Amino acid sequence: MRPIFDAHLDLAWNALQWNRDLTQPLALMNQGEAHMTDHRARGHGTVCLPEMRRAKIGVCLATVLVRAKPNVLPIAGANRRDLDFRNQTIASSIGRGQLAYYHLLERMEQMRILRTNQDLREHWAQWASAPETSPLGVIIAMEGADPIVDPSQAGDWFEQGLRCVGLAHYGASAYAMGTGGEGPLTSEGRAILHEFESLGVIVDLTHTSEPGFHEVLDRFSGRVHASHNMCRALVPGDRQFSNEQIQRLIERDAVIGMACDAWMLQPDWIIGQTTPEQTPIDNVADHIDHICQLAGNTRRVGIGSDLDGGFGTEQTPRDLKSIVDLHKLEPILAKRGYSDADIDAIFFGNWLRFFAESLPKRIESSSS
Repeated sequence: MRPIFDAHLDLAWNALQWNRDLTQPLALMNQGEAHMTDHRARGHGTVCLPEMRRAKIGVCLATVLVRAKPNVLPIAGANRRDLDFRNQTIASSIGRGQLAYYHLLERMEQMRILRTNQDLREHWAQWASAPETSPLGVIIAMEGADPIVDPSQAGDWFEQGLRCVGLAHYGASAYAMGTGGEGPLTSEGRAILHEFESLGVIVDLTHTSEPGFHEVLDRFSGRVHASHNMCRALVPGDRQFSNEQIQRLIERDAVIGMACDAWMLQPDWIIGQTTPEQTPIDNVADHIDHICQLAGNTRRVGIGSDLDGGFGTEQTPRDLKSIVDLHKLEPILAKRGYSDADIDAIFFGNWLRFFAESLPKRIESSSS
């Protein structure tokens, strides 16, 4: 099996909001949740740290995920208790707890937080020589920027290791409109872009509504990517990118990560009703093909599995029961004519190149 660089996993959210012990083997983790009924994905998880090691994942983007939703809380069923909080102060405190989880796992030598491009190069070399014993490399990302209470706080988060931020998740955030909504950036959103550009924070355009997507690209000259997004030409809906959006990302030297949430892979999927039987992992390869055809090469696509993004095997392709099963894409791509070098690029090379170029350089201390 070749290595994988996975550009989107919600590890801390799963641990803190779902009370999952991600250090357990997958079967034991799922067995411990089998009696729980608070969410349909209980007992059907696909991701834990031992399983990621089995999958040969050397680096992932690990998220801080929490939302401030003061306007939806009075409406029954409109908020999620594991995601939505009354204001940004509370959301920020929850988010800092998720960040603390990653720092603690780093102290336990389960992870290494990668802050610079030199960290990334050193970690990948170490991991490649000893994947069975090396810690997981983690780049801290934020899915929806509500935990940053004010744009002036971006620098503090950056100091704590945050390197990638998406301005919104679902619906409105303090900074932009996300999936399911329509609208430009807020004034605070424009201000935080300025902070990100000064700091060198990478902007993730996944989930940003289309007007905001284009506004970010027009206003922001820093690096952008899409950690986990699919193609609207294959599966309609505003959660997916149009060909125009994909072309703009190609022009900005971005990489787009392929997600494994079945509702993004199968037209007319109804969450909670449609079952995975009709959705094979081959559908992921269809989206890879589409982006490669638009780009004219294999440099613009990678993996951003989102396999622990609030769903389990009830909402994955039928032949994907664990994050290890991402490797089933290898023979599928080879059969479609992709070379070994192409598959290497998709599985890890494109993200390695992107982040080696985009993460800040290490600042060496000067001697007096």
